[in-house]
Amino acid sequence: MISVEDALSLILSQIREMGSERVDITSSLGRVIAEDIYARRNNPPWDNSAMDGYAVMNEDIMSANRENPAILKVIEDLPAGYTAKNKVNKGEAIRIMTGAPIPMGADTVVMVEDTEKDGKNVKILRETPFGENIRRAGEDIKTGELVVPKGTVIRPAEVGIMATCGRAFISVYQRPRVAVVSTGDELVDVDEEITEGKIVTSNSYTLSAMAADCGADAFKLGIARDTREALKEKLRQALHADVIITSGGVSVGDFDFVKDVLKELGSEMKFWKVAMKPGKPLAFGTIGGKPAFGLPGNPVSCMVCFEQFVRPSILKMMGHNRIYRPVIKATLKEDIKKKTGRKHFMRSFVRFEDGQYTVTTSGDQGSGILKSMVAANALLIFPEELSLLKAGDKVKVQLIDRTFEYSEAPGY
Repeated sequence: MISVEDALSLILSQIREMGSERVDITSSLGRVIAEDIYARRNNPPWDNSAMDGYAVMNEDIMSANRENPAILKVIEDLPAGYTAKNKVNKGEAIRIMTGAPIPMGADTVVMVEDTEKDGKNVKILRETPFGENIRRAGEDIKTGELVVPKGTVIRPAEVGIMATCGRAFISVYQRPRVAVVSTGDELVDVDEEITEGKIVTSNSYTLSAMAADCGADAFKLGIARDTREALKEKLRQALHADVIITSGGVSVGDFDFVKDVLKELGSEMKFWKVAMKPGKPLAFGTIGGKPAFGLPGNPVSCMVCFEQFVRPSILKMMGHNRIYRPVIKATLKEDIKKKTGRKHFMRSFVRFEDGQYTVTTSGDQGSGILKSMVAANALLIFPEELSLLKAGDKVKVQLIDRTFEYSEAPGY
């Protein structure tokens, strides 16, 4: 039996990044960029007005105030999107809109609130410092500047800056195709009648959703019945994917032969037991360089194993640099006991209260109890060498859902 840490290290050593593909930036949200993006031009591309107002020569408005305003002749109106037809000379002004290029001869913009229209003239009611209200060419981005480095997860801000830099298409890491196979004669699909002895194949839906949540392209291959031939046929279909996930059939029962069939198909099996709970029966190998995960059949065991091993693997394949869920310290609010020897991942609920994180278990910890997983936003990590955690202890907690940090009020 292998430790969680050794299992994770071994798995990740077998994982390789996907290739890249070109996509429209509007389709790139959440993807990982596979190239460095450099600015093709300055932003702003020219000096432009930061305010609606008047473009003037600063020497004309020195010492201007309400009692003794500077009076300038307005020679032109300049909206955004156009360039001035005239040069600003001494005693002149051009009415300018936000974003319009600064006219020749002007070196300052007086905002409209500090002016008063006077027929064909304008009164400047306040002295404005030299260069005020002008956005300089390249003050945001300079030509040739690295704006989005390779390996960045693309957010709306990155989409905006790439558009600003004139990049309509970019290279991103491909999304791995993840094949999901559930095994067992006891399984029926979600829309089938449940007769005595049958259960719904919830794992295939859960795993597909978890893979999709990572950004992968997940697809279900249906149920493999408890025969070698049926399982082998499903796994042959799965070989077209980049990642293979099975649930069930990795324990020690007479019909639990996923790892044996994987071997027959050419898999190099690395391990099949991990010192953890839930999730001890876990198989991992590679087929033609593709990772194959044999996850337990119990729903919670299946989900916990995915979180610890499959999720980091998929993220690494997609070019992510940060592939692990955040782990924080929280104050335990109850006593918890277990046997030593295995690391436990306990469904729990984290709150932020009185200036600190606190944690409680979220319900029954049985490996088939989905309700406590639904109620959980974290997994409390109970070290293998310990048998007791007491209320008040600081414990490590892996966050699997951070919506608890959201607020019903804006907070400002």
